[in-house]
Amino acid sequence: MTASTPSTPSTPSAPPRIPAAPAAPAHAVPAAPVRSGRIRVAPAARALARAALAARPVGLQDVPAGARLLDRYARCYLVPARTFLEVAADLTAPDRDGPFRALSVGGRRWFRYRSVYYDTPGLRAYHDHRRGLPQRCKIRERLYQDTGERQFEIKVKGSRGQTVTHRRRLADGAPALDEVSRGFLARTLSGAYGPDFEVPRDLTPCFTTEYTRATFVAEGGRITADSDIVCRDAAGGEVRAVRDLVLVETKSHGHHPTPADLLLHQRGHRAADFTKYAALAALNRSLPAHRWHHALRETFPATV
Repeated sequence: MTASTPSTPSTPSAPPRIPAAPAAPAHAVPAAPVRSGRIRVAPAARALARAALAARPVGLQDVPAGARLLDRYARCYLVPARTFLEVAADLTAPDRDGPFRALSVGGRRWFRYRSVYYDTPGLRAYHDHRRGLPQRCKIRERLYQDTGERQFEIKVKGSRGQTVTHRRRLADGAPALDEVSRGFLARTLSGAYGPDFEVPRDLTPCFTTEYTRATFVAEGGRITADSDIVCRDAAGGEVRAVRDLVLVETKSHGHHPTPADLLLHQRGHRAADFTKYAALAALNRSLPAHRWHHALRETFPATV
């Protein structure tokens, strides 16, 4: 599924200064609640904006084919905003061989996402993922809040252990789990794991994530950077990530470390065993989550 063709703004001559209390255009830096008459912008959100504005832009229609990466290997890193800025500056430097560019859609370079995850009453998908089963799936509806576009997405594991994403665009007002989506789910899982794989039934929303994302692309590589991560469950519980934390994901076609991985390793960061699905354990502390405990404590320290 492809989005509509965006316009690509011209490259800024120098990284603009983002004031502490910006005016609030449609694509303004996401703000925290107003206190004492001033808007307090989270350090991670400010870092995303600075990095995206400093890089050369690339429109969606001009993203290299090798950077689309619906079939990919990915690594997650939980890094301070300052570290992310240093790495982003290196990767997007104009004099670099094959520099990364910031995705720009309709003049925007960072975007609000909302994802609703679906699972069985017994949280089969969560537990399959926690156990690291080779045949597992994530089922979600993703809303691109700046455009209103909705996608029904299924993530499965490929034969080489890579993540493969399948998606179909949802019409305005259409339920995420209508008959067409359920048929799409059954075909996708049967195609990935064979006709004997048990397709999850009785799916209901189990939790929601919202965050701000900037995306950087180069031929054969893609980096996403998320800030302002908020997770909510069906009972109204809520957890928020540390304001200085950037969730960086490096995505490529192969197992070998990418340039971004190497830069992060040089700064003492190693890939974290983390997924936004793990936030369920921060929302419900009775759920087992041993493999994610360290990352949860780093991301949501008040809840673990």
